[in-house]
Amino acid sequence: MPTSPRSAPLALLLSAGLLLSGCGVFSDADSGTSVDGRLTLGFVNGGDSEFHQCLQKTVELTARTNFATLVTANSRQDAATELSNIEDMIARKVDAIILQTVSTDVLKRGVAKAQEADVPIFLTSVSTDPSDILGAVVVDLKAVGRLDAQWIDRDAAGRPAKAGVIAGAPGAASDLLVGGLTKALPGNVRVVATEPGMYDADKARKVAAAMIRDHPDLDYAFVANEQMAFAAREAFDAAGADGVRIVTVNGTDEALAALKDGRFSATVSNSAGETGELAVRNTIALLRGRTAEKIAKTPIRLITKSTADTAPFYCDSDA
Repeated sequence: MPTSPRSAPLALLLSAGLLLSGCGVFSDADSGTSVDGRLTLGFVNGGDSEFHQCLQKTVELTARTNFATLVTANSRQDAATELSNIEDMIARKVDAIILQTVSTDVLKRGVAKAQEADVPIFLTSVSTDPSDILGAVVVDLKAVGRLDAQWIDRDAAGRPAKAGVIAGAPGAASDLLVGGLTKALPGNVRVVATEPGMYDADKARKVAAAMIRDHPDLDYAFVANEQMAFAAREAFDAAGADGVRIVTVNGTDEALAALKDGRFSATVSNSAGETGELAVRNTIALLRGRTAEKIAKTPIRLITKSTADTAPFYCDSDA
């Protein structure tokens, strides 16, 4: 792996992927296409965290690069709004909906509505029955949680320890993350508190302050994204608990700096840029009848202080 892949512009990654596919854009000149003309894609985002912002920027850039019209909406972590957004995309007669869901329960209803209207759905981060969707780019969220748990296991080295969990929004990605973590923790590490931070820094700060007040001997905290993790770090430090070791998720540049100076102990990289780029590229390919993975995976990797300089890019500045 190159010494500093984080500096590689996203445009180069897009170009590389397109070259591998054999052409610069997916065009009507391709034989065996299933959708003709300029494509209109709908993108329903799930929130406003750094992950969601990078995902949106990359989806917009990749759609523009491939000459697709893009219509966007944001569900802001609300399941009812997500369903309304899907209905709106159907009404706009988009060729496909790319969806970052906020709830696996509402996802089933949204997919059903799209199927009734003959509008294919392509998922990001999570998946469902492959026969119900056009495709997906999946982050193995249970494996992400397991990687953080494995770091805690190695660090605790068999000693009794207490851990707290600051989750995201209940109902979708966060449940998978937390489940992967808790099932992989060793018996000597006991989870003493679990509370949702709703992917919101202010909420996470309050949760962390209450958690350390109730459990002043806390050893570890798993935080479901890095924005919340920074707020949790502030709350722990303000309470004199600077010894609480934080493990988290994403791999942003700011988090790598926090690994280097000791504010975080570990994070798991799962590039929002790669997820967004693959989602649009594979959606277009599958609509055009071209060869593409129906269920692709975003690479994940545990990052610590010693490996921070070789971490994959999270969101290129050009996106």
